[in-house]
Amino acid sequence: MRRIAQIIQLNQEDEAAYIRYHAQVWPEVLAKIAACNIRNYSIFLRNGVLFAYFEYHGTDYKEDMRRMSACPDTQRWWAIMDPMQSSMADAEAGEKWSELREVFHVE
Repeated sequence: MRRIAQIIQLNQEDEAAYIRYHAQVWPEVLAKIAACNIRNYSIFLRNGVLFAYFEYHGTDYKEDMRRMSACPDTQRWWAIMDPMQSSMADAEAGEKWSELREVFHVE
C-alpha cells in the first residue's frame, strides 16, 4: 500500500459550492475511485488550500490513474471541479494536484 498526499488551491469564491458537491459525490465517481484501488480517501480544507490523502492498494498507479481519467463520469466531475481550483505556485508543468513527499509516518 502506498500513502499519497496532495495539495491544490481552492478559489475562495467557490468554497461553498465545492463543499456542497463533496457532501454528495456522485456514486459513479466513488465507484471509479474504488475500482482504481484507492481507499481511505479524504480531502481537508484550510485557508484556501485543499489537502487530499488516500491509500493506493494497486500495483500500477500510473495505469489506474489513466483508467480513472478516461472515465466519462470522472471527466464530467472534473469539468465541474477544475475551474474551482488553481495549481500551487510551485507546481510542475501540467501538474494539477501537487503531490507531497512523506517525511514521517508511524502506526
